[in-house]
Amino acid sequence: MKKIYITVGLLIALQGYSQSNATRKADAFVESYQYTRAIDEYLKLADTKDADAYVYTKLADSYFTIFNMDEAAKWYARATEKSADAETYYNYATALKTQGKYAEANKQMDKFAALQPNDDRAIDHKANPNYIPALAAKTKLFDSAITDINSKDNSDFGALLTNENTLYFVSSRSSSSKKDMAGQSFIDVYKSTRNDNGTFSEPVAVSELNTAYHDGPITVSADGNTIYFASEGQNKNFKKGKKYKISQQGLYKAVKLNGKFTNIQPLPINSVDYSVGSPSLSADSKILYFASDMPGGLGDTDIWKVSVNNDGTYGTPQNLGKLVNTPGKENFPFIADDNVLYFASLSRQGFGGFDVFKADLNKDTEAVNLGKPVNSEKDDFSFSFNVAKNIGFYSSNRGGTDDIYTATPVCGVEAIAIVKDKNTGAILSDAKVAILDTKQNIIATKQSNSKGEVSYDVDCNTEYTFLVEKSGYDAAQFTVAKTNEKQLKVEALLAPEKMIVTESEIAINDITFDFNKSNITKEGARELNKLVRILNSKPSITLLVKSHTDSKGSDDYNNMLSEKRAQSTVQYLISKGIDATRITGKGYGETEPKINCGDNCTPEQDAQNRRSEFLIVKK
Repeated sequence: MKKIYITVGLLIALQGYSQSNATRKADAFVESYQYTRAIDEYLKLADTKDADAYVYTKLADSYFTIFNMDEAAKWYARATEKSADAETYYNYATALKTQGKYAEANKQMDKFAALQPNDDRAIDHKANPNYIPALAAKTKLFDSAITDINSKDNSDFGALLTNENTLYFVSSRSSSSKKDMAGQSFIDVYKSTRNDNGTFSEPVAVSELNTAYHDGPITVSADGNTIYFASEGQNKNFKKGKKYKISQQGLYKAVKLNGKFTNIQPLPINSVDYSVGSPSLSADSKILYFASDMPGGLGDTDIWKVSVNNDGTYGTPQNLGKLVNTPGKENFPFIADDNVLYFASLSRQGFGGFDVFKADLNKDTEAVNLGKPVNSEKDDFSFSFNVAKNIGFYSSNRGGTDDIYTATPVCGVEAIAIVKDKNTGAILSDAKVAILDTKQNIIATKQSNSKGEVSYDVDCNTEYTFLVEKSGYDAAQFTVAKTNEKQLKVEALLAPEKMIVTESEIAINDITFDFNKSNITKEGARELNKLVRILNSKPSITLLVKSHTDSKGSDDYNNMLSEKRAQSTVQYLISKGIDATRITGKGYGETEPKINCGDNCTPEQDAQNRRSEFLIVKK
């Protein structure tokens, strides 16, 4: 099952403790990767006089290796009662996170960081120790559901959907009674057909790839005719010990002929000294991504890539570096057709166990956690995504065994406002950009950054509005059109304020009112705020506010309504600190229309007639 694929390199060199004759048998089992047998031997010692921090740590490490995190945490607690090495504290923290014990995990991370302050994991922890709330509040990227392809009590993972609707995956559902060195059933490669309704045909084994040992996961070329797969059983070279021999996992290539994969060939990057697995082929078949504990990496297992040349040769493996890898463990890479790399990490900040991350290789940016529901407190890994069919698959042991789940993207859009000066095109930072729904309700407000940009994650196929304001500019609204594209950029061009003070009036945009209303609207308030700035800069000016109505209603009613509008305008200015002696207001009803359209006004003309104007009484 998947555990054996992520154990390589986990064995830790203990500091301050050493082997003894009592532990020699158990230690030999660890050295040969027979962890379940090692656990049995360490447990025999755990309650005897031979028990010490070495025994507790090796016992915890063995449980950790086979991903029994509850037992690992129990024994790490015993191992750290006095003092321990840095990795023991780190692994203890990792085990605690899988139990949701984040506060206690932080305490262990503090101890780890004190011993290894320059480790990237320590630096990340010290920079953001309480990251869980923000991670939990992260905008949901995918909807998730368990598939019907899983087999009860067996491990199923590594699902990969081709454009021809063939789903390849690996499973331990074989009826063979043979077990691996960790006491787990061996995995084989299977395939199934995905039906139009999302269900799957009965899986069948890809027998030509399977051996008596671990085989898979796999990756397939875009045309479906070339496959790369991980295998132990294909390896004819073994690393010998006194009482055992170990076959390292390697990568193999096969081509399809008459519906079967044939001509299986090992890749030259394989070695008897390290493992190479979890392959993923780029859309153009020119780059193969994989996981390995080969020399030159940053941690236990890293994500690497190697070029696939046209003549069938391969380049030199390249480590993907710190934007992906850590001093801990990364595995299960998948490169999507849009050049986004998905992978699982045990060492980056996550909910616990393995979490799935993505890194856009088109950009030089840090990998990001996919958040819930893809990730959980348990192991979440082996994520793949078919861009053409807009569906992903991943595995998780949140239900007790490794099961395959679907990941359907939440239909969302990144709406970006780019704020500029309308006249000069200059970028405008520190502008207030609100996003409004179709009812003009403000959903959220942010400030534009140094690039003049503000970004919001919004629903697809839904219209929104950007309301953009900046001192010295006229506020303006900009439509965010309906789209199902991933990103939509809206250029928000703001016009500099034009506030003309003549001998007789102050010319700003009309203060308009809703039909049959006298309250100041949001739009009116923005214009009146301009007037406040003028009055503050010219303290000798006194004003007469003239308010008007449209032609609807009786003369008496319109006179009364316009008077209310005049007084609400006056009161707004007073509320902003303008002395009441400087402002008077009078309603003129419908006697002075801006547009003389009589009883045949359009709604737009009526709206323009409902207004307030500002005459200078004293300058």
